[in-house]
Amino acid sequence: MTILSAPATHDRMPAEWEPHAACWLAFPSHEKEWGEYLSAARAEFVQLCRAIADPDPRTGKPRGERLEILVLDEAGKTTAEAWLDGIPARFHLMPFGDIWLRDIGPIFRWKSAGKLATIRFNFNGWGGKYIMPGDEKVAQGISDRLGLCSDYFPEVIEGGGIEIDGEGTCLTTRQCLLNSNRNPDRSPAQLEAVLRSAFGIKKVLWIERGLLNDHTDGHIDTIARFVAPGVVLCMEPRNADDPNAEILAEIARDLSTFTDAKGRHLRVIRIPSPGKIVDDRGEIMPASYVNFYIGNRTVVVPTYGSEWDESAVEAIAKLFPTRRAIGLSAKAILTGGGAFHCITQQHPAFPAEI
Repeated sequence: MTILSAPATHDRMPAEWEPHAACWLAFPSHEKEWGEYLSAARAEFVQLCRAIADPDPRTGKPRGERLEILVLDEAGKTTAEAWLDGIPARFHLMPFGDIWLRDIGPIFRWKSAGKLATIRFNFNGWGGKYIMPGDEKVAQGISDRLGLCSDYFPEVIEGGGIEIDGEGTCLTTRQCLLNSNRNPDRSPAQLEAVLRSAFGIKKVLWIERGLLNDHTDGHIDTIARFVAPGVVLCMEPRNADDPNAEILAEIARDLSTFTDAKGRHLRVIRIPSPGKIVDDRGEIMPASYVNFYIGNRTVVVPTYGSEWDESAVEAIAKLFPTRRAIGLSAKAILTGGGAFHCITQQHPAFPAEI
């Protein structure tokens, strides 16, 4: 945990609960990657899109936010249109390796002149584990399509690896950003300086590690999320066989010692963990309720068929009284390694678009 000097720029990444003009996603398309889970993943994707867009039943227009969806080609667009029938969306033909837009897409920020811009970091397939052709070009492709200024940093930082409160505080994990498979020659201070320059961050709070069997090496968006300035959400085990019991206790303990960039002691709220969730081979999956997406009208919470699904959604709903919390199945998407937050990227709204 380090307090940084004054930001090198006045740029700012807004918190996720600030207004969005749109949400960027990519339609599940690669049968080689999804295999027998492709149809189920598409069905979960469609329900997520419906919840984010929240189309008016009378006009069909989105009451939530516009959907911007990547498809591979014209045939892929036809397939996506059929699956999303009745859900308003704009489709973009663009090569991509898979659907993890949080990590392969650009990160939006406000520049000091009040203009929207993007940040692009080096992407190396989550530490070289999953190199998929097209992924490395998505961030630039979206930025170009929008005509936005885009700044590039050579460090390996994925969108799911940082959690920002919009007021100068960033949460991240040592397991991810300091991993030898990402930034072997960078110190914590050097990476903090990068975050300061990119986003105007004043303080970085370091959690040690993430969930068991997390392909991303401990992305923060599966273990701790800001839900308001000075308020952070994490999970706690409710069953004796929870495979992450020790890790979750460590996370809550560390968060309780932190103060944010404004000097506030973090208020730590704990919700149930899904517990032991396994795939068809009996392997433990990195299931997390905090991998939710905060939309303009809805908070979409991933569920896994756990006995704690309903309790977790109810607890999250209390934290967002002006939005509707919706629990939707994400277990098929989780077979690919993540959930709803991992496959979305919010596009902030200009004041005139709010």
